[in-house]
Amino acid sequence: MLISTAELSSFYAHRSYYRWKILLFYILWGVAGYLVTQTSLWPLKLAIHVFIGFLMLGILTFMHDAVHGILFKNKLANELVGNFMMLPFWATFITFKEDHLKHHRHTRTLDDPDRISPVERNFMNYLVFYLYFFLGAFLSMIHFNFIYPFKEFRGKKLRIHLVAAVLYVALYSIIFFLASVYHFWPVVFNCWLIPLIFFGIFNSWRFVPEHYGVGWDTDLIHSTRTITSNRFVRFFWNNINYHIEHHLYPAVPWYNLPKLHAALSPALKEQGAIVEKSYFRVCLRALLRGPEALESYRH
Repeated sequence: MLISTAELSSFYAHRSYYRWKILLFYILWGVAGYLVTQTSLWPLKLAIHVFIGFLMLGILTFMHDAVHGILFKNKLANELVGNFMMLPFWATFITFKEDHLKHHRHTRTLDDPDRISPVERNFMNYLVFYLYFFLGAFLSMIHFNFIYPFKEFRGKKLRIHLVAAVLYVALYSIIFFLASVYHFWPVVFNCWLIPLIFFGIFNSWRFVPEHYGVGWDTDLIHSTRTITSNRFVRFFWNNINYHIEHHLYPAVPWYNLPKLHAALSPALKEQGAIVEKSYFRVCLRALLRGPEALESYRH
């Protein structure tokens, strides 16, 4: 056992005051959105677009806790808030939830729906692998709206996905219609659509290091990596960097992951867990090496 039951129970504890950070992030989004529409300096606009994209990934990590049913103690609250938080990302909450939970059950196996490697090293897989780094938002929209639900869902889940998708499209249509009538397209573009591109890049550069080049079809400790990163990333991405810890104990809320990491560190070090310092370094290795060859894991 990596940690005592008593100590682990303290990490499962919910602290409602941390949820005020969710409101803070939406306020920051609003402030940044106001600033980006008030400046004509393109370097400043670009910097704000990048920041909003970075912030959007932080909001996605809040939604990620709702997927695991731990953002709130109440199940309905997790579902409602999770659906609301998914609105900017052009994908339904149920699809993300089912995909992600299956990813946890089958991490780094052929049944992992989020597996971008190892693969057969053919042209198409190389293309998708490299496109994901820079067009991740677009590829994710295709995956979560079409590929995963129509492949995996039947009956009630498929109906929920389709109804949610129709409601999302209706909402987007209303927003775009009003933007045309009342001439606030600059707000839509600068506060949402352009930052969404940068969000996709950040999300890809976060996701790939979590599982690239680690063990294949192995235990939870060796099928992912923790990246200690820096305080800025840890604050805005809500400690998702402690990814071994999250896979070991997915019911631990984001604000307790740093303490869980500290408690587990000696045991993880003893078992040879992969703990690195930089997302960028892992992504750079991945870009240079390309997709992993599945054959290399079969020997």
